[in-house]
Amino acid sequence: MQLAMARDTELAPSVRRAGPADLPAVCRLVNRAYAVESFFVEGDRTGLAEVERLAQDGHFLVLDEVDHGRRGELAASVHLRIERAAGSGGRARGKLSMLAVAPELQRRGLGHRLVAVVEATCAALGCESVELDIVNLRDDLGPWYRRLGYREVGTAPYDHRPSRRACHFVRMEKSL
Repeated sequence: MQLAMARDTELAPSVRRAGPADLPAVCRLVNRAYAVESFFVEGDRTGLAEVERLAQDGHFLVLDEVDHGRRGELAASVHLRIERAAGSGGRARGKLSMLAVAPELQRRGLGHRLVAVVEATCAALGCESVELDIVNLRDDLGPWYRRLGYREVGTAPYDHRPSRRACHFVRMEKSL
């Protein structure tokens, strides 16, 4: 099954869970996709050590890219972690982070597809909601997530890496 074509680029038909051998490609993809944040931060979005730590704390879901010159690279990825609140009777929520789509494959529905897989996975695991954080300076992200049914529920300090401009996280949530 072919999902999309972009200059001789074919995408694998299914989302899969990343294994340890995929983590360097996840790291490269995230850094390529998040390069748009260079207007307020310097350097890479992540490093291999952080990606490996996140993989132990949750799961990366990926969509493979199958292209003559880029075999082994990824078209898209997202990190999913399930959090169970202590003393909540087993209530859980999903935490979506590091959604990344290869820049040359953006605007083809891949991000939407991965978010839908995250939401379906969370619902199947009994989560009541999915939560994510976006940087307030990324004007494109709030409207995109609102179109998917997310709403702002709070803010948090931006403490991931040094920034050249004042910024903060906007916490968004979607009930399942």
